[in-house]
Amino acid sequence: MAYRPTEKTMARKAEIRQKLLDAALALVSQGGFSALTILAVAAEAGIATGAVYKHFESKAQLCAEVFRIATEREVAVVRQTALGAGSPSQRLLHAVEAFAQRALRNPRLAFALIAEPVDALVDAQRLLYRHAYADVFVELVTQGIASGEFADQQPSVSAAALVGVIAESMVGPLSWPTPQKPELESGALIAAIQAFCLRAVTARGN
Repeated sequence: MAYRPTEKTMARKAEIRQKLLDAALALVSQGGFSALTILAVAAEAGIATGAVYKHFESKAQLCAEVFRIATEREVAVVRQTALGAGSPSQRLLHAVEAFAQRALRNPRLAFALIAEPVDALVDAQRLLYRHAYADVFVELVTQGIASGEFADQQPSVSAAALVGVIAESMVGPLSWPTPQKPELESGALIAAIQAFCLRAVTARGN
């Protein structure tokens, strides 16, 4: 007779898997994906190293899952602010602010998600979620064009450009401070990104 796991067994397995993911996310938040090793995750979770492989085939798979979970949260916040209440211009400014403020509150995690060199599986997730962010901005730009606040433009192209501008503008500030690179005041940084993004979608052609 084939073995069928009980509800209790499945719940325990899910609990351990979640504990491993929580441990992995904590490690990435502290030191980026380079700090995530199977040994470190097992130690952080209080689980035998070999047991990790019962839940994740490889470190790359675990990293990809951590990336997916962390990024889904950020996309949800941007979607809520970009497509919530207010005019398209206001929502664009709020979305930039929400993304930047959350990134600056946890700079090592944000840098890991945006720019840290990673395994191909994680890089594939990064591209996927760039598209997810862009989908949000396509809808926002389309609404702005319809309301007359934004200039006539290709929403998909503008959305991809907005995602690139917002993400790339944060790379330098999220890098760990060095004597040669003074830290930029967060309010001025956010205001500068907001102004650039708003100009980009509202500028009228000749």
